[in-house]
Amino acid sequence: MGVLNVVKMDLLVGVDAKYVAIVFVVVAFIFVFLGMFKMIFLAKKMSKGAFIFLAFFPLISLFPIPGEEVKKLEKIKQVQIKKEDESGDPADDDSKAC
Repeated sequence: MGVLNVVKMDLLVGVDAKYVAIVFVVVAFIFVFLGMFKMIFLAKKMSKGAFIFLAFFPLISLFPIPGEEVKKLEKIKQVQIKKEDESGDPADDDSKAC
């Protein structure tokens, strides 16, 4: 059994992390390409309105949430926590997880 382990290790000696990364990127690219191809194939069967909706839907992710809105949400959370503390009601586990 010792000889078998040595052979396995000898096979991995020539593998460089750079080559593993390149293979990973190529495989990921192929999966993305095939996924997009399938989406286009399925979208051709849809109505034009649904196709346009699916085409522009990913554009939402290009626009970041403004910092002002994030600050407002944090302020609302703090006010809600203060109200819960003042009321004396036991807090739920779900609200503390956020």
